[in-house]
Amino acid sequence: MTDFHPQLHMRHCIQKVATGPDYSKDLSFEEARDVMRVILNDDPDPVQTAILFIALRMKRETDEENRGMLQALIDSSEQVTAEVDELVDVSDPYDGYARGVPASPFLPAVLASLGVNAVSHGLEVVGPKFGATHHRVLKAAGLDVTLSVTAAAKQLSDIGWAYVDQKQFAPGLNQLMGLRERMVKRQVLNTVESLIGPVRGRSKTHFMCGYVHKAYPPIYASLARQAGFDTAMFVRGVEGGTIPSLQQQGRLFFYHEGTELAQRDLSPKEVGIEAATRAIPLPDGLPSVQTADNISLPVDGEALAAVSAKMGLAALGGDQGLMYDSLVYSASIALTHLKRADSMAEAAKQVRAVLDNGKALKMFKAAKHA
Repeated sequence: MTDFHPQLHMRHCIQKVATGPDYSKDLSFEEARDVMRVILNDDPDPVQTAILFIALRMKRETDEENRGMLQALIDSSEQVTAEVDELVDVSDPYDGYARGVPASPFLPAVLASLGVNAVSHGLEVVGPKFGATHHRVLKAAGLDVTLSVTAAAKQLSDIGWAYVDQKQFAPGLNQLMGLRERMVKRQVLNTVESLIGPVRGRSKTHFMCGYVHKAYPPIYASLARQAGFDTAMFVRGVEGGTIPSLQQQGRLFFYHEGTELAQRDLSPKEVGIEAATRAIPLPDGLPSVQTADNISLPVDGEALAAVSAKMGLAALGGDQGLMYDSLVYSASIALTHLKRADSMAEAAKQVRAVLDNGKALKMFKAAKHA
């Protein structure tokens, strides 16, 4: 690009998106991509960056703006192709869980024990929930959560699954964390950062994430296509994660190669689950915590992560309960989508088999020695 001036481009974009409800204009794909590159690479004024993000959120980001910013993140991040033909990218909320005990950090190991390569990714802690993240849970379970992208790809090739942290695959993006926390509210990065896809398969990479609000499946589908995911699953999950309610009917949006976004209903009864609660309830006695910014949180995310680690390891070893059921349900969705099973019921049989015979637990523990 010739005669590109980062500061002028930032000013230009702010002037377009921050002129009030009647006169604000949308950014093109190229404008959004380039201003995100400025934010990542050219040390812009943090006040201007915050104004841009808030103005975009106030007017509501367009598909082109979302895709442009995602492309800038992908371009500035490290991506490695693992020595496997296919893998599933499991993307859970980066701010973690705070209203129930998370099971999804153990999903990649379950999938790997079924012959489905899988990778998850995330952050140690971030607002607005400051909850129990994959990073915190896996660390509490004794795993190394600081693998480089290359090391994570090798571990996935060797044993079938891995976790990689944003600090490793997108250090420029990760450096914005302090600013984002000072901004308090969610903004475009919360929407797009989980679709970077740091580890890819040689032939196909499948994307799996959760959502809460009905507007998000088409947004995520467009972003997943932009990121180059061959197929995708968007689960209406508890706390926006990949595990649906264990109590009520759920919903799955998905696409395969060359197909439009489609939708189907999910039911826990399809996989033999009958539960009295939507998710694994918080145990009594979890401590509250206060962040460095004096924000009082009802649940200490680190303490919750320790509970999740204990329950997850037990479920991987065949201990039946809501954690076990959560893994059965979510893994069955993935197996059915990938056509590894003809029905959810058949998929659930496969998942229960690797939980009951200890294969899933052995697969998880293999990461300690990879």
